[in-house]
Amino acid sequence: MPRQFYAAGEAAKTLGISLDTLRRWDSSGKIKTARDASNRRIVPAAEIERLRGEPDSAHFSARNRLSGTVTSLKVEGLVAQVELVIDAPARVVAIVTSDAVEDLGLRKGMSATAVVKATSVMVQH
Repeated sequence: MPRQFYAAGEAAKTLGISLDTLRRWDSSGKIKTARDASNRRIVPAAEIERLRGEPDSAHFSARNRLSGTVTSLKVEGLVAQVELVIDAPARVVAIVTSDAVEDLGLRKGMSATAVVKATSVMVQH
């Protein structure tokens, strides 16, 4: 049976936020929490899924995600350049491995998400 609740610390880690941020989100109504028998804050799994968006994106903790459409792919040897036109008026160009392009099944015209974390840009499909 799938897990139904997470402890607050586990939920924060899963969402890629601090425990303080989770508490603020709870206070502001951005996330719905409950209390266990010991009055500790717990977070329903459904809330975590709602905030994370896509279920397969669990391994990314990055908060900055830019969804768009692949407009150009240039594969040369071990690396590939992926260009996305972002849904907002912007454009992201990322250098990734050609294996990543193949693994993600990227092709021109398909939707994709640029995940921005520190100085790295990862492409997610």
